[in-house]
Amino acid sequence: MSALFRLTSRAVALQRSVAISQAATLQRATSCRSIKTSPKKDETVAAPASVTTEDFANPSPKNWMSYGFDYKTEADDRKATKSTFFFAVTLCLVWGTFYWAYLPDTQLRSWAQREGFLELRRREQAGLDLISPNYVDPSKIVLPSDEDLGNTEIII
Repeated sequence: MSALFRLTSRAVALQRSVAISQAATLQRATSCRSIKTSPKKDETVAAPASVTTEDFANPSPKNWMSYGFDYKTEADDRKATKSTFFFAVTLCLVWGTFYWAYLPDTQLRSWAQREGFLELRRREQAGLDLISPNYVDPSKIVLPSDEDLGNTEIII
């Protein structure tokens, strides 16, 4: 319990020292900063122009942001993006998952389970034990002697 108390007090002390160092860093940073109060050129408010259907049909190329596949033309960038996502999502994820789910049993799990049930049925019909008591040859098992065990309690 005392170890838990010491650990907790050390953690609290560490948190306090981190908070103090952060406050000192913040105080140093704010004392070095200066505020610029010069007026900006584009501070005037302008009413937005009316939007027509032509604006939607022909968007301005200056507002185009590349997806990272082609930095020169917007059309090639969009084509590359769509084809990449089609192959990645549709072919790899969807069809890959479908293929993996319906693969044959490569590790023979269902075969082993079937064989186990057949062996259990055969042993029941023959009147044998389900598992042989001499599954491991008793002559190969090495047990400690009574002197080695001493007063050790043996629970069976």
